[in-house]
Amino acid sequence: MELNQATSVVQKVRPWTWWLSWWRKQSPNRQDRFANQAPFAAVILFLAAIASAFWYLRVEEVEREQEAIKRDVEYAQQRLRLRLLERQEQVMKLARDVSNNELRAERFKQRAEALVQQYPEFMALTWIDDKRRVVAHQSISSISSNPLYRAGSVLKSGETESLYGLAKDLMQPIYGQISLEAEREVPIPVLQLHSPLSNGQGKFNGVILAEYTMEGLLRYGIPTEVLAKYAVALLDGDGRVLAGQSIASRAPLWSLLPVNDKPHNDYEIPVSPVGNDLVLRAQAWRTSQGLVGSGLFWLVMVLSLMTAWMLIANWRHTRRRLQAQKALVAETNFRRAMENSMLTGMRALDMRGRITYVNPGFCHMTGWSESDLVGAVAPFPYWPEQDRDVLMRRLEEEISGQHSAGGFQVRVKRKNGQLFEARMYVSPLIDATGKQTGWMTSMTDITEPNRIREQLASSHERFTIVLEALDASVSVAPLGSEELLFANKLYRLWFGQDTVGHLRLVQRAGAYSGETRSDDVDDMVGLPTVGLSKAGSENAEIFIPELGKWLEVRSRYINWADGRLAQMVIASDITPRRQAEELAAQQAERAQTASRLITMGEMASSVAHELNQPLTAISNYCSGMVSRIQSKQVKEEDLLWALEKTAHQAQRAGQIISRIRSFVKRSEPNRALSDVSVMVSESMELAEIELRRRHVRLTHHVAARLPQLWVDPILIEQVLVNLMKNAAESIDHAQRPPEKRQVELRIVPKQMDDQTVVEFSVTDTGAGLPSDAIERVYEAFFSTKVEGMGIGLNLCRSIVESHQGRIKAENLYNAGEVTGCRFSFWIPVQSGSPHHNPPG
Repeated sequence: MELNQATSVVQKVRPWTWWLSWWRKQSPNRQDRFANQAPFAAVILFLAAIASAFWYLRVEEVEREQEAIKRDVEYAQQRLRLRLLERQEQVMKLARDVSNNELRAERFKQRAEALVQQYPEFMALTWIDDKRRVVAHQSISSISSNPLYRAGSVLKSGETESLYGLAKDLMQPIYGQISLEAEREVPIPVLQLHSPLSNGQGKFNGVILAEYTMEGLLRYGIPTEVLAKYAVALLDGDGRVLAGQSIASRAPLWSLLPVNDKPHNDYEIPVSPVGNDLVLRAQAWRTSQGLVGSGLFWLVMVLSLMTAWMLIANWRHTRRRLQAQKALVAETNFRRAMENSMLTGMRALDMRGRITYVNPGFCHMTGWSESDLVGAVAPFPYWPEQDRDVLMRRLEEEISGQHSAGGFQVRVKRKNGQLFEARMYVSPLIDATGKQTGWMTSMTDITEPNRIREQLASSHERFTIVLEALDASVSVAPLGSEELLFANKLYRLWFGQDTVGHLRLVQRAGAYSGETRSDDVDDMVGLPTVGLSKAGSENAEIFIPELGKWLEVRSRYINWADGRLAQMVIASDITPRRQAEELAAQQAERAQTASRLITMGEMASSVAHELNQPLTAISNYCSGMVSRIQSKQVKEEDLLWALEKTAHQAQRAGQIISRIRSFVKRSEPNRALSDVSVMVSESMELAEIELRRRHVRLTHHVAARLPQLWVDPILIEQVLVNLMKNAAESIDHAQRPPEKRQVELRIVPKQMDDQTVVEFSVTDTGAGLPSDAIERVYEAFFSTKVEGMGIGLNLCRSIVESHQGRIKAENLYNAGEVTGCRFSFWIPVQSGSPHHNPPG
């Protein structure tokens, strides 16, 4: 430490070195003249040295004193903090006992009196309830009781009442300062602690107010050794002294120095847990030891400083030389490390073609050591025997300066005889004076890049073969250009070698082709807003008359190898699939017609019975009229009445036949916006024929204001008739009594998977479905009826799913017994509409 102090002092008087340098440069006469003034200069130097040393030592002394007072004050603050926390814990314990109803007023006063007597810093303890009314109060005997805290009194507005409200709001202990009058001329500064009380439900129930005297906190909370060494005081947030003593400001002589910013050593620190409103300050009693020492001490100091100056001068010179040496070594090591870490081989040749340097990368590539290569002349050891003539010509061109800036490719032989491909680049080797001393060659192993290049070429060839063999047309063209970047064999067979076919496919499929339709239309309209590499493909099915084929066209945007934005179009021949779909649609239509015919065939007896009634009535009316005409007992009014009845029954029979004919006749699929109530009414008229024959009642509920559905009404009626007929057969087969022979038809709107649908449900009171048949009832040719063919429900599901709907069956239970079955299906409101593209 003393050496560091001396070094710092010498650095302060460094300007004297300039004066000594200037003295050496003077002539002898001037040196003699200055020699006469040497004593005066020595005195000046001596005084300056004394002032500098005294200033430095004083600064060190002040810093040590400041560090000591800081350490002592922080220790005192910790002691005071611990004492406050201990008192706070005791107050909180007292508050918990009061909150738990373990203490009454008298018992509280006893406990409070014991605490006040045991801990002198306590001034008073007060119990205040949630209505700000003082329940009990206990203070030290030396201070008269505060009239504000008499039992039964209520807190008035003021500092105490504000702290009480803050404790109530925060429900945690709150510290605060107030000034207590206590019938004295000077108010007593008091520190208050409000500890909140809570009832069994955790609600506020008052506070325990603890009051500390500032003098008591200072006397019993600060260690005595700190009080003996310093003038200790407690200050408020504005710096006013609350307790303790303070030293009057008195500026000593050295306080005029620029390094001293305080007239005496002091230190302040906030007291926790109170916070910045309570500050602990300590001031040192002793601030200086005065001037001590002797002239001999200062003389030795001056001589030591002069010797130190010479040593420092020599040390600075040596340090500068060592720094230059270290910088040179570091630069050399950096360049060596950089050369050694390079994967590229480096070789230096002199002007005669002799190797003068190789780096470790070159040695690692060739397998030859540095000693084997440095000093070698052509032919070099790493030259293959079969390439020596070519490499010798290369070396001659290299030495003569006839080298290519792009380098050249050669074969290199390793020490183990293995050959590898390398590329060499040659450049002149210029020294620090700008003179060429040789040639520098860099060598890179390109065996792996060549292998990868060959693999890429092979992969490209295989990829091209695959694309040529595809049974789909593939073409790529840049946007806004007629250039065809790629076309496979099938594209060329269908459309030729130009982009006409590509653009026709894009336009027919409705994708963006980059063509500008008018001068005021943006070329980029229609491009995807997401990343082009991730943009989804666009699919469309189109018919090409020239080819007589249906094509499925898929297009997407890609970035071509040269960075241009291009569009790839893939066209697959789907003519067989379309023909198969048309054939399947025709077969499905025939199956639906056959199903309706089968349904009507199964209902033939019911239809005959239904037609027999109006025909019998017509026959009776006609026979009656004939007999009355023959007996000439007919009146014109009776004849007119009989003819009207006959016409009505004929119309009724005609309606039945017309309904059956429109239901079973074969027609093309015709979807349109259809009214649900009309479809339900038409299907009920047909189904009631069968239900009346089987003595089954039909009840129905159709919700009001149902939206129209985009469906084929005949197919939906077929589903409803089939379900209601099956329900009647199930009831008849279960032999239910008359009061339980009922079928219910309900049509209501619902929300299904975030879409609006119309649900149709048919509920019967039959024997239900076997548990193992519920999942199989929709299979073709599977039936639970002995005489059933197993195609009705299969066609029902096909019809419903063709309208993007779903159908399901479930048994109904009552106390574990099957009481019936419910078939329900739903149709989306927007299913298949002209403004809706159905999935699939």
